[in-house]
Amino acid sequence: MTTTASAAGRSPGLEVSAAFATTMETPDHIQIAEELGYRRAWLYDTPQQSPDVWMCLALAAERTRRIGLGPGVLVPALRHPMVNASAAAALQRLAPGRVAVAFGTGYTGRRAMGQPPVSWAYMSRYVQTFRALLRGETTEWEGSALRMLHTAESLPGTPEDIPVYIGAIGPKGMEIAASIGDGLFVAGGGVPDQAQKFEKVSYLAVGSVLDDGETLASERLRTAAGPGLAQVFHVSYEFGGEEAVRGLPGGAEWLAVVRKTPEARRHLAVHDAHLLRLNDADTAAWDAGGSTLVEHVTLTGTADDVLAKVQHLAASGVTEIMYQPAGDIRRELEAFAGAVGIRR
Repeated sequence: MTTTASAAGRSPGLEVSAAFATTMETPDHIQIAEELGYRRAWLYDTPQQSPDVWMCLALAAERTRRIGLGPGVLVPALRHPMVNASAAAALQRLAPGRVAVAFGTGYTGRRAMGQPPVSWAYMSRYVQTFRALLRGETTEWEGSALRMLHTAESLPGTPEDIPVYIGAIGPKGMEIAASIGDGLFVAGGGVPDQAQKFEKVSYLAVGSVLDDGETLASERLRTAAGPGLAQVFHVSYEFGGEEAVRGLPGGAEWLAVVRKTPEARRHLAVHDAHLLRLNDADTAAWDAGGSTLVEHVTLTGTADDVLAKVQHLAASGVTEIMYQPAGDIRRELEAFAGAVGIRR
């Protein structure tokens, strides 16, 4: 039986939202999140493994009435700014007042296709163009003037009201986020000190609330928290190379599997099943001791443990926790909602 805490006397001190590694079942999962009281649903823009993020958001808009909706994060290089502006405006028509948009440089959306993240200069130009289009202005992109030419029949409403969040962690990204965004989007890791300067800070977290008497060695936890834990290996490899991974429990075993793929295609092996399940390398790392990291790098523990971790994030300046479930999605959403006291 899953441990779920009473909402009485429990307050996470921030908004509680859900995030999803987008699948064709995600619109149904967003319905569950709405029923449980989650504030917003953010969907990943990962076309190398997911159906179109805007398509799934539109389906979710038709099935829900209250929960906020948005892509988190869009990768600028994947679409022309007019395409994203038009899609955002259309979603706003389907879900008036419920839409937010987040942009990132493409840690997974680009690296999983063998490309580096976009530059901050490109990001800045892109987002400013996107926002100008939503305001109905004539702007410029790639040397040509453009403006949204939709008629009232195709896109009535006020899409310029859509808030924009920027995914960033370093000083340059923080500077850009403060200048062009309405909030900061942090995808795991620690909360940057600069986050205190932002009025809105959304923090992406993974993990699982343990059942009564369940241990960290349970097979259920492998499925629920393993995909989130695996990101430690993925991120370490991308930013620190093999030496950074080798120092992790299970790192040598992870590298042994990844190295079986030729270097030109190695990014495919690293990012396979991103945040959905453990791939072959992740499984090898988990079995070789990587699982010992799970309570330290994810929101995993008893209901009280999870609540304490979320409250710590709130004290660090986070204003919205974005919890991404894996495995049995309903079970994970229900357990997390119960732990932080939002369950209806």
